Amino acid sequence: MTRLSMLKATAATAGILLPLAWGGVSWAQDAVNLRMTIWSANEAHLALFNEIAEGFKETHPNVSVTFEPLPFDNYTTTLTTQIAGGNAPDLAWIFETSAVDFVSSGALAPLTEAFGATEGYALDDVTESATALWTRDGQLYAYPFSTSPFAMFVNNDLITEAGAQTPAELIAAGEWTWDNALASAKAVADAGKDGIVIRDFNFQNWQNLTAFWRGWGADSWSADGKTCTFAEQPMIDALTAFHNAVFVDGSMPGPGENVDFFAGDAAMTVTQISRASLLPEDGFDWDLVPLPEGPAGSYSVVGQAGVGAFANRPNTDVAVEFLAYMTNPENSEKLASFFPPARAGLLNTETLSATNPLLSPEQIEDVVVNGIANGQVIAGRANFAQIQQTVRASLDALWVADADVASVLGNVCTSINPLLAR
Repeated sequence: MTRLSMLKATAATAGILLPLAWGGVSWAQDAVNLRMTIWSANEAHLALFNEIAEGFKETHPNVSVTFEPLPFDNYTTTLTTQIAGGNAPDLAWIFETSAVDFVSSGALAPLTEAFGATEGYALDDVTESATALWTRDGQLYAYPFSTSPFAMFVNNDLITEAGAQTPAELIAAGEWTWDNALASAKAVADAGKDGIVIRDFNFQNWQNLTAFWRGWGADSWSADGKTCTFAEQPMIDALTAFHNAVFVDGSMPGPGENVDFFAGDAAMTVTQISRASLLPEDGFDWDLVPLPEGPAGSYSVVGQAGVGAFANRPNTDVAVEFLAYMTNPENSEKLASFFPPARAGLLNTETLSATNPLLSPEQIEDVVVNGIANGQVIAGRANFAQIQQTVRASLDALWVADADVASVLGNVCTSINPLLAR
């Protein structure tokens, strides 16, 4: 029995009425209002989250959960500002790029024991590869609720109207490469629409270009995170190709252009498959295909997101309990309709076809299952927020027509080398 429980029992026996939130800790019968920050304001996502929260309320009638969408572009900055200001949420989504900072900081509550003690949770079904980023010294600190491959959504109508080859036709011919993808995109752009959009990049979130530059075998830094690789030849080649697509061929939109593929404005978009919920019900003829092959060969990139409960909060224990409920096998299957799961038992075509009726079995197998099995996560690192901002500022010089790509990338490394050396 905890000290607070003993005090309650003693007070009840003596007929003493203690304050409802004695010592800053709510009694079980008091109202508990949990707040969870997320970066999606999608109505379908919110409806599912609220449905899960209502299910939790059936056994915890005093607990309510509010989901607070924060803007994607500055999500981590806003979240850390809330934490620093003493207004931390009870739970939060966390980018894979920030996993190291959150897991090692002590800000998150440990989950392994609580999850293992939850009846029917089946923690051993959650794959080690999915939990690796979120584990420290054998302790899980955030649950990887989404392990989502990057892929290419396609507007077949625009490509066909422009007289170009669709990705499906290129795949059938064994010619699905970035060169050919950009050629089809240029045809659509020449016809008056836009070509290929790297979603959520907007010439700011440079890490989303990972889904492009890894086709050239490029990455932002070495595997140990100590050496900048922006200035190496694979990255120079990749970003030269990207720069030409934007400023020479026009096969990709440029800075300041707000182009929405899902509104029918572009031929293709590179994004995670969880964006399938944005597809219009009565829109264009669409397809979902793997990323094109690059000069370095075939590849797959995975974006991962975890959700953790913050430690040392008045309702941390309840937040952990809700997180265990939200990610149990039953609710993980519900979440799999939008977010590819970390549970091995759900990573099969039959289950994912049932939860993702928009996708064909072939799309699920080729893009989702194979993408998760073979994909590498976007590179993250300790102190990522500062590094991210430094790289972003250094890359600004690249987003003009006459940029010297090699020179700009050399300056990126000069700027972040001191940060990587820490």
